[in-house]
Amino acid sequence: MKYINSFLLSFFLLFYKTNAFNITHLLGQYPDFSTFNNYLTQTQLSAAINGRQTITVLAVDNAGISPLSGKPTDVLKKIMSVHVVLDYYDVSKLQKLPNKTSLLTTLFQSSGQAIGQQGFLNVTDLSTGSVVLSSAVKGSTLGANLVKSVAAEPYNISVLQISTVIIPTGIDGSTANSSTNSIAKSPQISPGPGPGSGDSTARPPTTSPEKSPPTAAPQPSEAAPSPDASADSPKADGPTAGDVPVGSPQPYVADVPTAEAPAEDPKSAGVVLRLSVFVVTVVVLSVFCI
Repeated sequence: MKYINSFLLSFFLLFYKTNAFNITHLLGQYPDFSTFNNYLTQTQLSAAINGRQTITVLAVDNAGISPLSGKPTDVLKKIMSVHVVLDYYDVSKLQKLPNKTSLLTTLFQSSGQAIGQQGFLNVTDLSTGSVVLSSAVKGSTLGANLVKSVAAEPYNISVLQISTVIIPTGIDGSTANSSTNSIAKSPQISPGPGPGSGDSTARPPTTSPEKSPPTAAPQPSEAAPSPDASADSPKADGPTAGDVPVGSPQPYVADVPTAEAPAEDPKSAGVVLRLSVFVVTVVVLSVFCI
């Protein structure tokens, strides 16, 4: 029984030593990170960090953490969780990346609230020997430089200092939908009033700067009768060329029969003439006979 108790005690001490780190106590030894440490306690991220077996904290000193001042607690927690990498990295490991670059998974990605690549960080080992980190969101630039190692308990927790905070695009709600909510509208320019006119009504511009030729005045029709000739000449039935303009559609005029005087028969005239001569002759003979 004594040996069993000793074994359990040794196992408990080994397990406690493996997981016995406290990020609040660890950062409490460095006054330059007091604000960062307070934010971890305020957002309750310190408990989540202490519950992990392997973790890397990207700490920012009091001079570089000012962009987080005044942020709401929920937004502050999201941004702070981006600075917690779910793996162990020290300076030596970051400077020996196989492809000079790597994608790091953060605590924010495990929260289920990340949109797109907000829960990942890009880390790149530059040819100059410096290491830079940035959000993996498309279009983000390299925003933070690796400064130094602050504290480490291999291979459980590593605290690295970076130059400034990393804020993924849209994580605070200020730029997530800026491309869809603000649609540029083309300005509508109304033309001003015409020169020399007091009327403010917009007038459409002319299609051509050239002036159109003046329209020729209509010439009097040759077919139109003069005032003197119209009195003597008989007027023809129906409309004439002078009544209707040339080239316009001609109106329909119905044929109306007109009353004409009966023509004189030459035979009847001869009979009447002979009868008249006969009557005159009879009258003359009767006078001489009496």
